[in-house]
Amino acid sequence: MEFDHSTLVAFSKSWGLFYLIAMAIGVMIYTFWPRNKDKFHRAKHSILDKDDRP
Repeated sequence: MEFDHSTLVAFSKSWGLFYLIAMAIGVMIYTFWPRNKDKFHRAKHSILDKDDRP
């Protein structure tokens, strides 16, 4: 089986798109998972805890 350049480009574009969509869905699930809420809340406010002056 021999692949030419246009076949390889079409294959990589389609599967690359599916890969990026799957990664984005995975990041969204991780971000909005209820168990991670406290971790992200702590990270959001920890930068302000040590700041006593402007």
